Amino acid sequence: MNSVHSKSSTLPVEILELIFSHLERRELILVLGSNSVFHNTAYRAVYRNISETSSVNALKLIKTLASNATYSRHVRSIDLDFANNLITANILRLLNRALQQLKSLTTLILDFSQTDNAADIAWIFQGCSFSLTTFTSSMRCDRSLAKFLAMQPTIMELCLRGFNKEYDFTLEPKALPKLEHFRTVLSYPSVIGEVLRGRPVESVSMSLYPGDVCTSLDTLLLSARAIKKLTVMSFESDPPVALLPLIAERLPHLEAFHLVILMTHYTHEILLEIGSSLAQFKALKYITFMAPGIPASFNDEKSVAEAWSKACPTLQTIILPKGLVWFQRDENWACLKDRED
Repeated sequence: MNSVHSKSSTLPVEILELIFSHLERRELILVLGSNSVFHNTAYRAVYRNISETSSVNALKLIKTLASNATYSRHVRSIDLDFANNLITANILRLLNRALQQLKSLTTLILDFSQTDNAADIAWIFQGCSFSLTTFTSSMRCDRSLAKFLAMQPTIMELCLRGFNKEYDFTLEPKALPKLEHFRTVLSYPSVIGEVLRGRPVESVSMSLYPGDVCTSLDTLLLSARAIKKLTVMSFESDPPVALLPLIAERLPHLEAFHLVILMTHYTHEILLEIGSSLAQFKALKYITFMAPGIPASFNDEKSVAEAWSKACPTLQTIILPKGLVWFQRDENWACLKDRED
């Protein structure tokens, strides 16, 4: 052990950190107990990026972070999942104390249960001094969350994936000045519009529900920049051939489009019919289309790729329900798999 300690002492800390960065968390835990030199370097790697899906372990973690500034100051990214458990007011207060210790935090992901999301819990950010670039949470969009977001001018990627009723969610006009990517799953159009309005968002991921399709798509026009990348999960029962013109009308210069259809089964004929709608896009390079249905044959998908590229010549990559990646090669459409299963 003495020889190991002697050799490790001669290695620069940067070299040790590089070595430890290639180890899994369970392996790093073992390194912590090897010797003091390794411990003093390895714990930085252990706590730099944390993801804990077990509520029990997450509780132990936040207790440690709340009471140990030596560990908490090295945390850059943390992902805590309490979705399967109800949390008490004492746990929320403990979480608040832990978050206050994370002064170097840049990425924060917090998931709570549906019951907890229905309450005002954004007060857990009171007293926090970190500056985030990425924030993801299932908590409800209300006045408290809007106040917190207004205090995070460096956020570039925002994901609000909880079910949101019509709460009082109004962002200050100067809030989120660097926001580029926005993802949401269950938000009302009013919430989407509040986030996009006047902000330099170029990438959006959203869900469409019956009765709110046009209203939700209209919010995409509120961004200060043209939307270049759009991901849509559609719960609409109308065929996708009716949806695409609505999107092309609003975003004719879209470059990447990913569409997931959940309520309508596709057929080979439907896929071919979609091609005519793609002609309205002027700069579309990448498209993904996923929907339930009977898997098409290799040749059927190839014919769809050819038809779509003919309608929309700017297309470079096409992914269809079979999961194959089609691309143009030598003026022909090919994929990474040149034969059927």
